[in-house]
Amino acid sequence: MRDHQRKLLILVICCMSLFIVSLDSTVVNLALPAIGRELRSSVSSLQWVVDAYTLVLAALLMLAGSTADRLGRRRIFQVGLVVFSVGSLLCSVAPTDSLLVAFRMVQAVGGSMLNPVAMSIITNTFTVPYERARAIGVWGGVVGLSMALGPLVGGLLVDSVGWRSIFWLNVPIGVLALVLTRLYVPESNAPRPRRLDPVAQVLVVVLLAGLTFGIIEGPRRGWGSAVIIGCFAAAVVAVLVLVRYELRREEPLLDPKFFASVPFSGATLIAVSGFAAMGGFLFLNSLYLQNVRGFTPLHAGLLTLPMAAASAVAAPLSGRLVGARGPRLPLLVGGAAIVASGLLLTGLTAGTSVVFLAVAYLLFGLGFGMINAPITNAAVSGMPRAQAGVAAAVASTSRQVGATLGVAVFGAVVAGVGASAFPAASHLGWWIMTGAGAAILVLGVLTTGGWAKRTAQTAFPTEIAVGETSLGG
Repeated sequence: MRDHQRKLLILVICCMSLFIVSLDSTVVNLALPAIGRELRSSVSSLQWVVDAYTLVLAALLMLAGSTADRLGRRRIFQVGLVVFSVGSLLCSVAPTDSLLVAFRMVQAVGGSMLNPVAMSIITNTFTVPYERARAIGVWGGVVGLSMALGPLVGGLLVDSVGWRSIFWLNVPIGVLALVLTRLYVPESNAPRPRRLDPVAQVLVVVLLAGLTFGIIEGPRRGWGSAVIIGCFAAAVVAVLVLVRYELRREEPLLDPKFFASVPFSGATLIAVSGFAAMGGFLFLNSLYLQNVRGFTPLHAGLLTLPMAAASAVAAPLSGRLVGARGPRLPLLVGGAAIVASGLLLTGLTAGTSVVFLAVAYLLFGLGFGMINAPITNAAVSGMPRAQAGVAAAVASTSRQVGATLGVAVFGAVVAGVGASAFPAASHLGWWIMTGAGAAILVLGVLTTGGWAKRTAQTAFPTEIAVGETSLGG
């Protein structure tokens, strides 16, 4: 097999892992109303069905990246495929919403070993910056593909077989990816992997769990209750201790030197903003289309196709633009499109026309598809290649933190609200999405100029060539 063909095959194998993880997210959101009806779940329980997965994923991604750098990327990738597939099977037989949440956490343990490790494999396979940017564009396009297929396949399965069948999809794809990985993906690791950092790992879990639990359970338990105040206090203490502790570590889990690079820090904030918008959008939209408008899961999935199609087209285009001209243009287009979509949805009613919804969904898909490649490219191209696993894991963690917060915050906006009051209550959520798009616009300008470029080169003066920063293309 020629070198070019081998690289493409490795890219396909790695994209398969992204596909099942992204597909799972899209399908689960679509199935939430059906899950709620069968298991008699509250809005907060449905939030946990989504957030238990993204929370565990966010907490373990950096550990998985550094572990893969140490023990072997292919080895950890294979373990992740097995655990994710087993978790999917367990979800399909869960008798209660509590057990479903627990099994979603098992899924997340496996998922944490997939995407950041796969990105690390891609980064070390495509070593030329322009080739890497294009590969990352394909990677981002897979997100759009999974979004396009997820609503259709998921809606069909939920309508015809039931929501449990959505978890079966992951198993054959996971098994195929496992076999192909064994046959074609070479083993690799970092020449000098980082030491494990269990104290920081625990602090990250406390931070994310405290913040998420407080936001989701606040409407039900009361924002002034001792439990909720305690959760937010624990999160604040955890972040303060984490920063102080990591600054003293020789090899920290979260290297402060990474964040001295403005493009990398900006990519982290853009990821949180963009994926918070996406997580909240999918959560509110699924409940609105099915519980308020009365559409079937399949019909709801078809209505979201403009979003998915726009994202599928925009993602590879964004990758090419990043490779040729840098990340500024895709970020500006993406931020503006999300702002426009959010402003349209702030006028949502129970009788909003389908055409109006399609335009808002298309704009959101365009915006989301545009921002994914700049996030990833800034994270991995502005860092030493030997630490690609950790760098990619930080970017992936930012995505999952954003998605977790999006579901928590947007869900809290409509918690305890009936179907008739849902559209009006959701307006605050759409204003929050508009704000996230505006943040992407501002960060897109601030983090892609000459000053930002110099900070990246200063942070890693001997480890990154000038042409390898994402800003230079």
